[in-house]
Amino acid sequence: MTDNEGEQRRKSSAVVLGGSSVAFWFCCPFWMLTWLLALPAGLAGVVLGYVQYRAASREGLSRTRPITGMALGAVGTFAAVAYLIFLVRHPDLDIQ
Repeated sequence: MTDNEGEQRRKSSAVVLGGSSVAFWFCCPFWMLTWLLALPAGLAGVVLGYVQYRAASREGLSRTRPITGMALGAVGTFAAVAYLIFLVRHPDLDIQ
């Protein structure tokens, strides 16, 4: 693996983490377990996307991937938080 390949993999890691936080909601029917995976992956995607966005803007590179990673991470994180709020507000419902 050359340095350029490692750099590309590191730059797309925000997209991978953010995308995985969204994909967990579609792939896993057990939402009680899903939020445990989606919340940290989404937060990591948002933070890593922000760090990569700052680095790309300093270097004058394209900021499409970091913005995509931040957006996907935010969606996955929002879904996890919304599910937790739903569980807290409806204690009479059975947990999946």
